[in-house]
Amino acid sequence: MRIGILTQPLYCNYGGLLQCYALQHTLQRMGHEAIVVRREWNRQYSFKGAYIYYVKHIVKMLMGKRESWHYYVAQEKRDYIAQNTYKFINKHIIPYSNYCYSTEELRNEVERLQLDAIIVGSDQVWRPHYSPCQPNYFLDFLPLDSRIKRISYAASFGGDDWLFSPELTAQCSKLLKRFDAVSVREQSAIGLCKKYFNVDAVQVLDPTMLLESVDYKVIIGSCSKDRGSLFCYILDRTEEKNNIIKKIAERVGKKPFESMPELPDEVYNLYGKIDKCIYPPVEDWVSAFMEADMVVTDSFHGTVFSIIFNKPFWVVGNESRGMARFQSLLSMYGLEDRLITAKSLQEIDFNTTIKWDSVNEKRRMLQVKSKEFITKALL
Repeated sequence: MRIGILTQPLYCNYGGLLQCYALQHTLQRMGHEAIVVRREWNRQYSFKGAYIYYVKHIVKMLMGKRESWHYYVAQEKRDYIAQNTYKFINKHIIPYSNYCYSTEELRNEVERLQLDAIIVGSDQVWRPHYSPCQPNYFLDFLPLDSRIKRISYAASFGGDDWLFSPELTAQCSKLLKRFDAVSVREQSAIGLCKKYFNVDAVQVLDPTMLLESVDYKVIIGSCSKDRGSLFCYILDRTEEKNNIIKKIAERVGKKPFESMPELPDEVYNLYGKIDKCIYPPVEDWVSAFMEADMVVTDSFHGTVFSIIFNKPFWVVGNESRGMARFQSLLSMYGLEDRLITAKSLQEIDFNTTIKWDSVNEKRRMLQVKSKEFITKALL
């Protein structure tokens, strides 16, 4: 079959890029032609829009909140910051469609592609404001009589709080009822689909977990480096998290290392230090898990890749990005005790081992279930 994958815009999010790669790769292995449908944020920003955007974010900063600013970086600067991740996309996430910046462009592109099915997912495609034009991710651009199969795979709301307005809830509920098969990434999302959309959903694995570590080692190639032994992948840096990393490093006697820009990209907006905002290659990020003896992360996909590579890990709860994602993932494998806070540090033995044979067996069973969902949905 000729299948379109509709996920969030591909930029510098390592997990977002790799989940797209993994789903496309899995479909191709099943014998399908898988094309990533490139729905992107609109490049055209008005001065007024940018002014309002920055005023809101300055207020949030003064209130102690930290959010990404990069949507209003000029496009050529965004491309510069993402030069390494774009290389990965152009080498590994192929084929993909023309860029679509509106619902009309998306509708025309899907018609041009002559698809047999569209799979929405994975990642937080159903989290308002995380995706351009939320109804697009419920396939509002398809005609009622379209022959294209409508499927969601491991779609995520990002948390267990309901963020849809009443109007958006009603619109998306109507659209989701037209789907041929609905699957979600988190256990809590099953309840959200039933409560707010009156639609039955099943839980499946994040696409990255459909592949094995050997599949990712092919991507890494020979880029392995000797950087340290405690890989720290922290998306939202705070003084508390820095202290947690320092204490863990001291307790286990390991050297911390990272694979992130020297400065977050909002610093470029304020100070012009753009060279320090370039994201390292995806290959470097993946290889960090292979090199590490242990991982500390506040990232969902940081946790996922720790499991894939069978590395001891500790998850620092990231409430701003949604705790339900971590709790659902860890409970799948009986690893709830790997979630830590600053208060629990003294009680934890950081040399505690993980029973990887049991974890890997559970993952194999979940892989079978998840791939069966895809196969049946496409019949």
